[in-house]
Amino acid sequence: MLLRILSICISKQWQEGDEVIVTNTDHEANVSPWTDLKEKGIKVKIWKANPESLELEINDLNKLLTKRTKLVAVTHASNILGSINPIKEIAKTVHKAGALICVDGVAYAPHRRVDVRRLDVDFYVFSWYKTYGPHLAVLYGKYNQLYKMDGINHYFFTKKDVPYKFQPGNLNFELTYSLLGITEYFEQLFKHEFPREKKIDFQQKMDKIFEHIGRHEERISKPLINYLAEHPDIKIIGKDTADREQRVPTISFVHHKMKSDEIVEKVDDYRIGIRFGDFYAKKLIEDAGLKEKNGVVRVSLVHYNSLDEVKRLIWVLKKVI
Repeated sequence: MLLRILSICISKQWQEGDEVIVTNTDHEANVSPWTDLKEKGIKVKIWKANPESLELEINDLNKLLTKRTKLVAVTHASNILGSINPIKEIAKTVHKAGALICVDGVAYAPHRRVDVRRLDVDFYVFSWYKTYGPHLAVLYGKYNQLYKMDGINHYFFTKKDVPYKFQPGNLNFELTYSLLGITEYFEQLFKHEFPREKKIDFQQKMDKIFEHIGRHEERISKPLINYLAEHPDIKIIGKDTADREQRVPTISFVHHKMKSDEIVEKVDDYRIGIRFGDFYAKKLIEDAGLKEKNGVVRVSLVHYNSLDEVKRLIWVLKKVI
């Protein structure tokens, strides 16, 4: 909803023939709000991942950028591939071309620290429930960009009424107040993992805890990725490394003989929650030729998963496949 509101408001400044760039690796939430602008005469270009590696390459982006490019929409981490895109480098390239960048961080924010200033992004969005909070989302925008836009609220709100001019109604106060639980959760997590560390501020705590989370996720995803990579009938969709600098522990695969839903249904019997499908990244599944497999099997690990749980999943997969 936030991305849809953003596309409606920002496109009021654009002219027919202006251009936006989307990728074929994104969740549709950061695609359709932009592709629907075709109705206004906006030209939409698709930045496609390398068909072999399924990685986005900046050289391909450079070929698409023109003087009429207004915005590039891209994911921070694919919710299927798990690959971490070099957003800071992409933002620099986009800004050099005179365009803006809008980043979907839904699959990244649960696993790594988000620093919008360091990344120098114009817009960044994710869902709070992915970061262990309530079912709400957040859209960050640089103030000067938000200020310039007309909103969608009542006529008597002016450009200076940021962010209220973008809200179709009032806030959900109950859920908004419960966001405090997220900071409380990470405070407790820090206290549990670093009991002797006392005199550091919240930002420093977050740096340390997310570094800790990254190391733990790398440790628990490594045996699963190794098992999948060595299996003759399995293909990992994404990088076959657990390196926390290159990927988050969202791990997808397909089987040469079995369909993805068949595998998940068998694993369900062991009360382990993995899933299958396109996960709303339909263009990626279609372009990778995975539709006939009913999408991918996806294992979504987070920091509260344990090595024992991963070993049990491997044991189950050995029985099922």
